[in-house]
Amino acid sequence: MRAVVQRVDGARVVVDGETVGEIIGQGLCVLVGVTHDDTPQKAEQLARKLWSVRILEDEKSCSDVGAPLLVISQFTLYGDARKGRRPTWNAAAPGGVAEPLVDAVVAHLRALGAQVETGRFGADMKVSLTNNGPFTVLVEV
Repeated sequence: MRAVVQRVDGARVVVDGETVGEIIGQGLCVLVGVTHDDTPQKAEQLARKLWSVRILEDEKSCSDVGAPLLVISQFTLYGDARKGRRPTWNAAAPGGVAEPLVDAVVAHLRALGAQVETGRFGADMKVSLTNNGPFTVLVEV
């Protein structure tokens, strides 16, 4: 699993003009990609990492300050544009594999005590955020 994690001062995701997920104030916006060999164990590992990674102000984690997370599925994180002009998506897991694993990340985060908002799997989403720093990291498990 792969996640692009951004420290934000607010973020939201809109589908068909409706806000489906939003966090206000300090938190993390997390774009999650799934590949073919990912497992429920990797989803749990990613959730623990997201909850405890110290990238908020003063090297705090979401677990330290109760900051919310906005988790959004994004198969394009496994795109490959090394050849030609059109990326391939061969490394991205199909929706039937990826959706339950993204849901598992969210469920594990909530079980850890996190406030989690989400996008809508497979939808055409409009994501807006205020990146604080800017601060963006790639997390892979």
